[in-house]
Amino acid sequence: MPSRNHLDKIGRKKKKKWTEEAMERALMEVKSGRCTVRQAAKEFGVPKSSLGDRVSGRVTPGSRSGPAQLIKSADEELLVEFSVYMSKHGFPLTKQQLVSFASSIYKRQHRRVAFSKLGQTWWLNFRKRQEKNITIQPADSVVRGRTVCVRKEAVDQFFHLLSTVLDAHGLRDKPQQIFNCNETGFHLGRKRVVLPKTGGLGYKPMSSLRDHISVLACFNASGEDVPPFIVYSKAYPGGVCYKTQGPPNALYGWSDSGCINSDLFKKWFLKHFLPYAPKQRPLLLIFDGHKSPVNLEVVEVARKENVVLLCLPPHCSHILQPLNAGLFVLLRQRFAARLGEGCASDTHFAISKKEFSSVFKGSYQSLKEEEGARVVMDGFRKCGIYPLNHFVLNEGHLMSSHSMGPAAGPSFAISAPGVHTVGNLTAAGVSS
Repeated sequence: MPSRNHLDKIGRKKKKKWTEEAMERALMEVKSGRCTVRQAAKEFGVPKSSLGDRVSGRVTPGSRSGPAQLIKSADEELLVEFSVYMSKHGFPLTKQQLVSFASSIYKRQHRRVAFSKLGQTWWLNFRKRQEKNITIQPADSVVRGRTVCVRKEAVDQFFHLLSTVLDAHGLRDKPQQIFNCNETGFHLGRKRVVLPKTGGLGYKPMSSLRDHISVLACFNASGEDVPPFIVYSKAYPGGVCYKTQGPPNALYGWSDSGCINSDLFKKWFLKHFLPYAPKQRPLLLIFDGHKSPVNLEVVEVARKENVVLLCLPPHCSHILQPLNAGLFVLLRQRFAARLGEGCASDTHFAISKKEFSSVFKGSYQSLKEEEGARVVMDGFRKCGIYPLNHFVLNEGHLMSSHSMGPAAGPSFAISAPGVHTVGNLTAAGVSS
């Protein structure tokens, strides 16, 4: 893998010592017949072979030297602008993320190409070309569990960013335009049976492979919802009853893990959130971007539709995520009660994939109609999101950075000089 020093040496060796203006003048002299290629090259100080290529037409005058450019200059500028936008809204990109986004642009331009040609060489050249526009900074790679503590500096920076966004877009007194989306998971298992406790029969129950189902819920600070998005693991249930018996206007999808990924988040945002969200603009959407990674298309559409995407800092979703602060607890209690489990802390439910949507519908609808709005608004208030109040958080959950251990390992975030940089809100290496 080439290093940056190696590329710099190559660049110094191959750096041209002539200008395009001199090449154009030499080309005009040759085409007018006043000089031969050799005479014009010597007179204007340009390579004879390069001048000969332009005279013969093998090279177009004014074209750049070196290998073909993998991404057009306009698209590269878009990539830099995208990186700056992400950094300003709590999503500083890692190297892997930026290369992944660049690869998606490359594949969009070369639809017949099976894989991207962008690698370490392109990354090093990109950094060199854009060194005036972006800077690389070490990312905060705190790995201590969120049950231990939350970094106070990360929370302070998030509230500073949130306050800036609310003021810039005039959203401090518009709760119907401030949204939070979050997912919660359900592990489905086989129904429990009573068996004799004996070890002499040679009987060993088969291990049950549990299906995982995620539900992406979205509410605004007024307690109004966007219909839920139900994601199944591995495949949809058979038949169509899971749709007809599920929550009204719900969206359905599936992934190998049964969790939200980049493609599913794009599907939800483009085909579900935008149609059901209020027509007033701008909108603010707060979510855990480290679990539900955004991609380039989502950001482009969000900016076009005047939807501001704001990422929560890592390890802080349990105290900053409004839906986690109450709605999901009651939702799981209602769900367990409908199954007769009697224990809301049990995360495994004896129910099939086909039955899930109908049971979830009853739990979700009853909670939303009876006390959903109040619970959601209380969640926004407890987290200090709306009304904006940084001081509602318990200081016992926060921990200053000087008491943290050393970072687990180096990583990189991309930010732009001269803008508000949220270095501690680094997305964990996700791909688009």
